[in-house]
Amino acid sequence: MSEVLLWVVGIAAAAVGVAVSIALHEVGHLLPAKRFGIKVTQYMVGFGPTLFSRRRGETEYGVKAIPLGGYVRMIGMFPPGPDGRVKASSTGRWALMAEEARQASSVEVAPGEEHRTFTSKPVWQRIVVMFGGPFVNLVLALVLTAIAVSAIGQPGLVPRLSAVSQCVLPAGSTATTCAPGDPLAPGAAAGLRPGDEVVQFDGRPVQSWNQLSAAIRDHGGQAVDLVVVREGQRVPLTVTPVLTRREAVDADGRPTGGTREVGFLGVSPSIAVVRTGLDEVPGVVGQQVQTVAGIVVRLPQRLYDVAQAAFGTAARDPEGPIGIVGIGRLAGEANALPAVIPGDELAERTSRLVSLLAGLNVALFVFNLIPLLPFDGGHIAGALWEVVKKGIFRLRRRPDPGPVDVAKAMPVAYGVSILLVGMSVLLLYADIVRPVTLNR
Repeated sequence: MSEVLLWVVGIAAAAVGVAVSIALHEVGHLLPAKRFGIKVTQYMVGFGPTLFSRRRGETEYGVKAIPLGGYVRMIGMFPPGPDGRVKASSTGRWALMAEEARQASSVEVAPGEEHRTFTSKPVWQRIVVMFGGPFVNLVLALVLTAIAVSAIGQPGLVPRLSAVSQCVLPAGSTATTCAPGDPLAPGAAAGLRPGDEVVQFDGRPVQSWNQLSAAIRDHGGQAVDLVVVREGQRVPLTVTPVLTRREAVDADGRPTGGTREVGFLGVSPSIAVVRTGLDEVPGVVGQQVQTVAGIVVRLPQRLYDVAQAAFGTAARDPEGPIGIVGIGRLAGEANALPAVIPGDELAERTSRLVSLLAGLNVALFVFNLIPLLPFDGGHIAGALWEVVKKGIFRLRRRPDPGPVDVAKAMPVAYGVSILLVGMSVLLLYADIVRPVTLNR
């Protein structure tokens, strides 16, 4: 299959995956809303002109032209004003924005349907309805990650030796062969051979290359018993890693900067399909959630960095925010990359695309929980504040204050919406002129 065709397939797969993720996100709002008796008038995937729609019962289901989101329209999303009317008690600019939101919310409430509005429902039901969308994205992220890393697997380093050095070379040496007088490497001295699979080190089972590498580094100058599987037979050996200065790395083998004295054996791992246990999937997704949350917290700085890259000469941060065009490009590039392990390119490419879609759903989960309108988190925050406010009034033996008037936050919602449009335009431009690419 040609590289161009692989790019097209990858982009198409990403587009379908994005659309399905958005559609299921909205289903996460739709189902609990209907279950709690809230009247839902529209379920739409996309924004702008309607391409297709069909009415079933009281709900119109459809697809719109701009595939950048979706929405579920529920009646009575904002409560009446404090006096029970939708009209503002003030003529100020912010009050008029709140009034417009209340009026738009009340238009679809027919006489006798007051009990079917969103704000008429108990707080816990409103939270369930608004959290339903992000929750679906979280579940999708877990399922897709499980498929990618547990069912299919991904290329990774395994403790089966691909090479055994014959000598110890100084850190930073560019030599490719041993010279007379170079000290013998401890792995070769102990009798290790390429193809040996290390299954035990210092009396402990070896589960991964990172675990073995860390153990070797921690046992410099110490005689250690290990067991390898060679041609189907378990072979016990004793090795003594030598102390040598090497680049400092963390527990996952990532460089941390500088050098330190560590144990050195002189062996290299092999690359094979590595399948992560299902019990580790929540931790993998949790780490992704933490990473995306960090991006959200530092979003102004991250967007400034994107602008510096787009309009200047700074490098684009591969861990920074990207737009829908960037996601499509990464999907196409990931699908076109050659397989690391020959023999099953389809499985490897599938794992890459599924992992990309899992990361997208993590981003949808985190971003939709931002506690500001128009995000789902804005309504959740309003409901939680209502619980706190009613609790305070109850302690003070004051009358129930009623629902929190989320409509008062509409000026913030408009401001956030403007920022989102600006962010989308910036990311679109940056994804075109200075795209994030995968390392080849």
